Amino acid sequence: MMKLEPYLSLMSINIALKLTLLLLLCLNFVAVRLVLSADEYNRLDFPTDFIFGSGTSAYQWEGAVSEDGRTPSIWDTYAHAGFAHGDTGDIACDGYHKYKEDVKLMMETGLDAYTLSISWSRLIPNGRGPINPKGLQFYNNLINELISNRIQPHVTLHNFDLPQALEDEYGGWVSPKIIEFGDRVLYWNTVNEPNVFTIGGYDQGTTPPTRCSPPFCQKYNSSRGDSTTEPYLAVHHILLSHSSAVRLYRRKYKDKQHGFIGIAVYSSGLIPANDADEDQAATQRARDFFIGWILGPLVHGDYPISMKTNAGARIPTFSDRESAQLKGSCDFIGMIFYNNLNVTDNSVALKRNLRDYGTDMAAQLIFTQALFSNEEYPVTPWTLCEELNIMKTLYGNPPIFIYENGQRTQRNSSLQDVTRVEYLHGYIGAVLDSIRDDPKLKRYPKLSAEWYGNFLKGGKTSVVGAIELEKDPSSVSVGHLFQ
Repeated sequence: MMKLEPYLSLMSINIALKLTLLLLLCLNFVAVRLVLSADEYNRLDFPTDFIFGSGTSAYQWEGAVSEDGRTPSIWDTYAHAGFAHGDTGDIACDGYHKYKEDVKLMMETGLDAYTLSISWSRLIPNGRGPINPKGLQFYNNLINELISNRIQPHVTLHNFDLPQALEDEYGGWVSPKIIEFGDRVLYWNTVNEPNVFTIGGYDQGTTPPTRCSPPFCQKYNSSRGDSTTEPYLAVHHILLSHSSAVRLYRRKYKDKQHGFIGIAVYSSGLIPANDADEDQAATQRARDFFIGWILGPLVHGDYPISMKTNAGARIPTFSDRESAQLKGSCDFIGMIFYNNLNVTDNSVALKRNLRDYGTDMAAQLIFTQALFSNEEYPVTPWTLCEELNIMKTLYGNPPIFIYENGQRTQRNSSLQDVTRVEYLHGYIGAVLDSIRDDPKLKRYPKLSAEWYGNFLKGGKTSVVGAIELEKDPSSVSVGHLFQ
């Protein structure tokens, strides 16, 4: 279970500049689909402002769960209750003790960047209050080690591991009291995958803190939670926490630190099961519920109309002040992308009186592989380009960091992970194909534009020359059409 997953991280060296490069590379969508990926390439084929890296999450990497003042997180509780098939993060990769060896490996591999998450339970053991000096020292040492090896650190504050103390005290993200903790974020990704964190943790009950209510609990029966409302509440409070942190940072620290704050959203290639209008509409609805749920408020100040329509009073509303604070509160968007989902219409579900988030979506998501298995993903890089292009169009061309993209393999599999090489080769190659195939998009005015321009500049107008040109393009020059 605990393994260092390599992934493709594409980001701008000068983060102050908008990262539109990757999005622009995906414009020639047809070409990407026809040619899966470049067969041979090297790093020098990529633009100089591409940075490649890797990353881990605290619970999967650090270990040392009871050392130096760390207290349990909701992931510790989940794993020790047996929900992770007997696996725990007690030892994990033992990064807490072996981080120097890991950074040395990163340096030898040639990484430019590394994404880590900070264990809230290690840094602030009670969830709030005083900082744990030994926890702070560990992260300072890790970051210094990265920087001394010329590896740029990127930090996530919350990655599924809320301190158990906060969950016990008032229900964690379900309570609006959680909003007050955003002031501890500096230049970080505030929350990793808030969409799947809340779906699994507060609707289906498949991930910590395993809150759900029948008949929506998919894996474990739970005596606490409300699947009809809590996913919406949790995301609502996560978004308000995020915007509160960004507002504080911009007011007090940005002028001095010149940093940036973002949020990372789990995404998938969403593909209609067929060409029926119903499935096409269901795919857009699924995208609203899955991506727009998070990015809609951060970019436009509110949830997608389809969500507000289907969920009704069960989805919270933003005040005018909250909406204004949310809008534009992301300096960048982190993207997590691994796989594809097929989508079919399920509008009949809206006739049910008792509905959860999944029922409100009115779409059936068909996984090509089991979500919690080690079955390998198919290599379909064109779907990543399509989702990036859609995100560019719907959300104002935001700076995007691809924080996770990689292949999963069997536990304790061979060091010869050929299929992971094939996966990475395909996705990196597809991006390179996009670079090579992207047209320059030079502008050429049409005849009508010439006519309109001539008119606006006071010239005489006539259609005679245009008619003659249509009959015989060589009969008259464009320059004399309007004389």
